[in-house]
Amino acid sequence: MALEQSGQMHGSPTQEPQLDKYFRVAIKTLANDLHLKVGQPPKLRLYGRLKNTTAEPLTQERMEELVFEILSPAQKETFLEKGTLDFAHEIGDEHRFRINVFRQRGMISLAARRVSAHVPSFESLNLPPVLEKISESNQGLVLVVGPTGCGKTTTIASMIDHINHTRACHIVTVEDPIEYLFKDQKAIVSQREIGIDTDNFEDALTYLMRQDPDVVFVGEMRDSRTVTAGMRAAETGHLVFGTLHSANAAQAIHRLLDLFSQTERDLVRQTLSLAMRAVISQVLLPCLKEGVDRIPAVEVLLTNPGVRKLISEGREADLPSVIRSSQREGMQDLTDNLCTLVKEGLVDPKDAYQYAPNTEELKMALKGIRTSTEGIL
Repeated sequence: MALEQSGQMHGSPTQEPQLDKYFRVAIKTLANDLHLKVGQPPKLRLYGRLKNTTAEPLTQERMEELVFEILSPAQKETFLEKGTLDFAHEIGDEHRFRINVFRQRGMISLAARRVSAHVPSFESLNLPPVLEKISESNQGLVLVVGPTGCGKTTTIASMIDHINHTRACHIVTVEDPIEYLFKDQKAIVSQREIGIDTDNFEDALTYLMRQDPDVVFVGEMRDSRTVTAGMRAAETGHLVFGTLHSANAAQAIHRLLDLFSQTERDLVRQTLSLAMRAVISQVLLPCLKEGVDRIPAVEVLLTNPGVRKLISEGREADLPSVIRSSQREGMQDLTDNLCTLVKEGLVDPKDAYQYAPNTEELKMALKGIRTSTEGIL
């Protein structure tokens, strides 16, 4: 992974900043992140792991030269005062980086996330076809849940991209940071980034309805105000996407309710039962297919009258059984999906057992045995 040191570039306004050569290597190698730290060679994150480049270790003087060259006077003043700074940097019209510059042990470090202009399709991500149907909904709250780094944002990006290409509407995203760049197609897409376009999620969501959105993406349902704004938008005829750190649909509902006081939860539960359109739970597993690093295993809950009844009555524990008994409607069970991935030779059984909600249940499914799902409602 060659990365040669360049000479000085001061004096010519037409020459690009010296830091851009590091970003271009990240673009060329499809790295997710670039890390610069004094005393270390530049590092790139590829397939989840940091790898050294062949450049020389960076000195403090070199770091200051690289960083201060791309900062405006106001940004430099803010960084020197606070010791940290978030900002975006563009390379041409196609590539963008979300950058955090910070001090550690008195020295400057930089972490940059590459924002992709290419949004993967459902097919390339191995996502179930029902996600296309969900994307075509006119209203409702759609949650994509799972652990950190499981591809939640990428899944939502593929759904938003489908809407962008098929529906004349206004899509508004509120993200921290923006991870995928959308070009206007049939839709117009307004992407707002926390710290750059708006101070925080609360302010962005307060004025959301004044922007006349049809589709909304809230980066993360992180507090009661965010959830309330999302449910209100879903109730008033908008399709709302959000992410949450939870293992499955039942846990997602508990997490949302836990954001509210005990006196509010009954009302929130009833509102949620009506506003919810779908919960998509996923995990990423190592893939055995050549050229594919990881593959998602996905569970899909679609709200129907039975699901709404269970949510309103506080019977989330019964939702997995409803999913297994409603697969003709497009619902998908995680254990069944893991079983399919193993049988198709895409996932090692050992990895599937590690991510299965119930190991014994997966072993039985691989033998063609499933438990009964009758009598839930």
